[in-house]
Amino acid sequence: MGMPLSLLRTGESSLITRIGGKPETRQFLEGLGFVVGTPVTVVSEIDGNIICSIKDTRVAVSKGMAQKIFV
Repeated sequence: MGMPLSLLRTGESSLITRIGGKPETRQFLEGLGFVVGTPVTVVSEIDGNIICSIKDTRVAVSKGMAQKIFV
């Protein structure tokens, strides 16, 4: 089942195993690069947002969104 991305610590990496939420939420996250099987690294956490490195780019997602991304 995995755990939410929001539980990874800064510097930790994992593979995305599942994207939860409503279809439009999943589509939004997939558009940002959060696709099942893709490696993701937590770079930092700033003001409640999680900065991730995914597909050679950095993306910020809210903790709420990060809880819908399972690793």
